[in-house]
Amino acid sequence: MCGIVGLFAKDAGIETELGAHLALMLASLSDRGPDSAGFAVYAPAVPGAVKLTLRAPEGFDFSELSAQLAPHLQGELSLTPRGTHAVLAVPVGQQERARMALGELAPEIVIVGAGERMELYKEVGRPERVVRQFQLEKMAGSHGIGHTRMATESAVTTDGAHPYSTGPDQCLVHNGSLSNHNAVRRDLRRLGYAFATENDTEVAAAYLSARMAEGEPLDGALRRSMQDLDGFFTFVVGTHSGFAVLRDPIACKPAVMAETDRYVAFGTEYRALVDLPGIEQARVWEPEPATVYSWDRRQ
Repeated sequence: MCGIVGLFAKDAGIETELGAHLALMLASLSDRGPDSAGFAVYAPAVPGAVKLTLRAPEGFDFSELSAQLAPHLQGELSLTPRGTHAVLAVPVGQQERARMALGELAPEIVIVGAGERMELYKEVGRPERVVRQFQLEKMAGSHGIGHTRMATESAVTTDGAHPYSTGPDQCLVHNGSLSNHNAVRRDLRRLGYAFATENDTEVAAAYLSARMAEGEPLDGALRRSMQDLDGFFTFVVGTHSGFAVLRDPIACKPAVMAETDRYVAFGTEYRALVDLPGIEQARVWEPEPATVYSWDRRQ
């Protein structure tokens, strides 16, 4: 039993308030996932840069990291710490150099996500604590997704928290269980995908990354997942410009959506949506089984 939320802004007012709304949505589902929580926000891009979201052990001091990295990279870089995480913006084309330098200078740091816009944070603890730790309420962005976890098949660790990101500006949160994730993981490893955990959600994220790397659009990759991924699941996915939802053909996991002319929202339960502006006038519905719902800012 986990909780999922998602919010896709249609106007600038919601973009400015995106983090504040997501924070309330996540906190409302704390009892569905008290072990750990995480979220991804699609914030404004840094011109000419790629963002790497870094996760470090508790107590790590980020203050000197920019200066240590500078001799290894060409061009300007910036580092914005938030608790145990930080967003490192490096010039386009310098991402691999940055990864190698981080491995040498601070091997204890894990890169949990990368992209032009995506910033990803996750940690062990009750969702309301995680939200405060990273100051989600102050963040702005076009869309975001989040997850509250109740561990049922693996240990309570930050590595086990969602979202999982396995491609540029792409991440996924999941409520459910995949029965064939070990077989799919083996297939994806043969394609060159590496895995940091044994979590089935990381496999689902990598599956979508692999399909989209072959040129398939997000909605097509999600439809294909129903043929290749066995189990029961609800997926909420974020990409550079898009937001999508899919429930498996049985749809035994709860889900509710709402749409107004200002936003599209997803919650595992309706209580995650009750504080959104104009929810009383929203179109509210339960997403159908085996149906992809997607929105894209380019459309």
